[in-house]
Amino acid sequence: MSDTIWTDVNLLTMTDIGISYGLITDAALVEKDGFISWIGKKNELPDHYVGKIIECSGAYMTPGLIDCHTHLIYGGNRINEFEMRLNGATYEEIAKAGGGILSTVSATRTASEDELVSSALKRLRYLERDGVTTIEIKSGYGLDVENELKMLRAVKQLDEISHADVVATFLGAHALPTEYSDDRDGYIDLIVNEMLPIVSEDKLATAVDGFLENIGFTYSEMERIFSAAKKHGFELKLHAEQLSDLSGAGLAASYNALSADHLEHLSESSMDLMQKSGTVAVLLPGAYYTLKDTKLPPVKSLRKRNIPMAVATDSNPGSSPVLSLKLMINMASTIFGLTPEEALAGVTRNAAKALGLDDRGQLKAGLKADMVLWDISHPAELAYQVGGSPVLSVIKNGTVVYQNI
Repeated sequence: MSDTIWTDVNLLTMTDIGISYGLITDAALVEKDGFISWIGKKNELPDHYVGKIIECSGAYMTPGLIDCHTHLIYGGNRINEFEMRLNGATYEEIAKAGGGILSTVSATRTASEDELVSSALKRLRYLERDGVTTIEIKSGYGLDVENELKMLRAVKQLDEISHADVVATFLGAHALPTEYSDDRDGYIDLIVNEMLPIVSEDKLATAVDGFLENIGFTYSEMERIFSAAKKHGFELKLHAEQLSDLSGAGLAASYNALSADHLEHLSESSMDLMQKSGTVAVLLPGAYYTLKDTKLPPVKSLRKRNIPMAVATDSNPGSSPVLSLKLMINMASTIFGLTPEEALAGVTRNAAKALGLDDRGQLKAGLKADMVLWDISHPAELAYQVGGSPVLSVIKNGTVVYQNI
């Protein structure tokens, strides 16, 4: 195939070239066969690159956005709980009253695989139009063998029919199902002895996640699941320190997990372990905002240790009904205190790290040609503007898959 040359463009490469945002102004980018083959100043473009030329009229281009933590597939909704919270009920009170995750489990078990795909695809389209070219989706609303596998097959279907790359994570340890309310060990046995082997054999997920919290699973329970998951070759992730400090992030780091997510109650000792292991801190401002939390994640301490910070929507029906990753760039900046450049790195370069993907997240020769073209006048505008859609084009594997016209 011939080259495609994007020219007269300002590139926010998000690479470490000693310049803010890795910015290259008045630039050109050459794509061939779905990968970036050359990048640099347009007046330095070698003559041997010939093909289709796309004039960008000074627009800005970033890597395709990566949403590295979502629960996009589920049945029903939790609008009633939204109202309950606004009337004073806490996250824990809703969960103990039979709401929360278990109410979505009931609706998800009732829904067919095709119904789950259809409803999730609508949500995914919003994210794609917002610039998302790679998205992680977790299971965790089935909580039995049949329905966890149904969810993961639905994730696989989405990957096949959507423009974005869809990465599956197995989250069997999301909540304790009602049928195991008096047999916690029995449910852990089910995950370890039945669910993990099937998910591994059928190649339905690349990573295993869990919810280590007072209303979720204990340190020792997650340690048992992580140990079994490692034996099956899974990467690891963990919901940790969202509501309390149970040293979950430290556990994740001790197993060299890809990421620890939420982290509002993260301790210094767990951060030290994350620093040593390279575990990414995934920040989820949508959940913080929706739950009206008051304890911020320790961004300054994470920054001091050079722990990579990713940003994601946590899109789910209860605690983060968010369908805009660009809005999360704004919230990560205005609420959590990331700089606009850190927030953009959080949905590109560091989000790729959080998924163990080294072929995307930056504009660099040899990486996937996943890009977004933006109608902005300054890089910080991506964090500054709330509402509207500055997306001009979304490019996946070198092909324009969405244009805002």
